[in-house]
Amino acid sequence: MGFQFKQWLINLGWTWSLLPRVIDVGLVLLLAYMILVIIGERRTLWMVRGLIILMLASALSSAIGLRFLSFVLEKLVIGSAVAMALILQSEFRRLLEQLGRGELSQLFHSSQEALPKPDSVIDEIVDAVKELSQNRTGALLILETDRPIDERDFSVPGVRLNAEVSKELLQTIFQTTTLLHDGAVLIRGARVIAAGVILPISERTASRQLGTRHRAAMGITERVENCVCVVVSEETGSISLAERGTLHRPLTSSKLREMLRERFSPSVEREAALGRQIGARTIALIARLFRFKSSASREKK
Repeated sequence: MGFQFKQWLINLGWTWSLLPRVIDVGLVLLLAYMILVIIGERRTLWMVRGLIILMLASALSSAIGLRFLSFVLEKLVIGSAVAMALILQSEFRRLLEQLGRGELSQLFHSSQEALPKPDSVIDEIVDAVKELSQNRTGALLILETDRPIDERDFSVPGVRLNAEVSKELLQTIFQTTTLLHDGAVLIRGARVIAAGVILPISERTASRQLGTRHRAAMGITERVENCVCVVVSEETGSISLAERGTLHRPLTSSKLREMLRERFSPSVEREAALGRQIGARTIALIARLFRFKSSASREKK
């Protein structure tokens, strides 16, 4: 009886010593999950994942006694964190503002505000592009696929509109008699945010058949991954879609509608799948730690 009570005390002490580690790992995974959900841009996600890997490598090297490697990795983590703070100033400012206001729930919703584009919005855009193509009216539309684009990526931010997307509005903007036709229209979700936006021109060698609008669409999608551009040629009326610096052309209106639905409709499902995947991995890791604890206690017996 005395031996069993002593063994029970040993197991209890081992469990309490393991509990802070489990809580520590769980909190780190929760923080990583929050960051990955809040940040939607692919390029930024890879930066955050790289920083997390460096932090884990630094902690592991310190735990096993590799002092010099741990020192180097620790300094590298600090330098990377400072560099990310400079690169992602707007994201960090928004995060700190919402934390200060206690708007924790909006941290998860704000990254998804621009994601869903209902079929009705896509239909309005495609119908407008179709009419502009038939009339050979040049047009350039920027559609955000993820987080809002930083206006510093534009040469000129343009004129703020913040109007509901409609076929009539888009057709009116690109009429040559209007002051805003010579530029791009920025569309975020179901809103036309700005018109007359001037974009950086791509420096890549391109076909001579491509005009300034096509090169501008290639330029912004080279610089910013979280957007696609729809271009209507003023000379031929052909329709193009630019993403990641590549032009898909020529397109029919039905093909354009299909491509836009492919790029926007599954957005929320991908975010939910990411959350489920991270949550499942967190639960699996915690379960593995507890299985390790129980197997270790059995070996002591």
